[in-house]
Amino acid sequence: MTATITPGTTEASVGRTPARSDTPRRRRRVTFGGAASGTFLWIYAAISIAPLLLMLSNSLRTTQDMAQHPLGLPLPPNFTSYQKAWITASFDTYFFNSIFVTVASVLLSTAVSLLAAYAFARTRSKLFATLEGLFLSGLMLPVYLAILPLFFMLDAAGLVSNLWGLILVYGALGIPFSTFVLASFFRQLPMELDEAARLDGAGPFATFWRVHLPLVRPAIATVIVFRFVPVWNDFFYPLILIRDQDSYTLPVGITRFFGEYQTDWATLFAGLTLATIPLVVLFLLATKQIVSGLTAGMSK
Repeated sequence: MTATITPGTTEASVGRTPARSDTPRRRRRVTFGGAASGTFLWIYAAISIAPLLLMLSNSLRTTQDMAQHPLGLPLPPNFTSYQKAWITASFDTYFFNSIFVTVASVLLSTAVSLLAAYAFARTRSKLFATLEGLFLSGLMLPVYLAILPLFFMLDAAGLVSNLWGLILVYGALGIPFSTFVLASFFRQLPMELDEAARLDGAGPFATFWRVHLPLVRPAIATVIVFRFVPVWNDFFYPLILIRDQDSYTLPVGITRFFGEYQTDWATLFAGLTLATIPLVVLFLLATKQIVSGLTAGMSK
């Protein structure tokens, strides 16, 4: 069969016809790529969550049941190990010490960093630029090398084996990173906001509190999460600065916990589950804000 060209048909329109037949192929390729990426992410998520599910499952079983059926299910679930870990093994003391130290230090570093980042980002001055460089230089310093002068300084202040000493240390260590992240977000806000607030009679602090602070909530959530996790899991500073067993945080307390209950697997898994719960809850509550904070500025 030969193709006929009508008077209203041009060579350009004839040349576009094969391009239409290629469109479904391109769509199929895009669909296949999306399905492959989704499958890979689901497999990665399953591999990542499997140890957590195994830990949770074993914490609801007895040690004898785990020895006989290593991959068995907690049927029926047994909560005795949680009671033993929480009360008998003093896990409640370690847990609340970690909660107090982590929350207080993260709030301290975030509050100081918010004020510093706002001043650095919204003020054009050589003095503030120099101060910002001084703040950010803390990102390049190996903080663990300062443990000796830090120990003697806290000892002279009577803060060794004191949770407030840990809070001050963690708060100071978190300021450089938090200031760097928050200053980047404050710089993305247009200067017209400051001018409009000034015309309405708002001072610098009112502008910060009522205008800018609500706009950087994703950055605040990102900073809180990224500081909460390392402080919660830190083992080095509590080991050096805490001597009293009643002031142990979870990482140090777990080492003693493992020494006493190394043959009681169910209690060990219960303790590890209790130590993991705050991190899981934090990520579930702040996931949306974290994604908004990490992707801010990527699209116009």
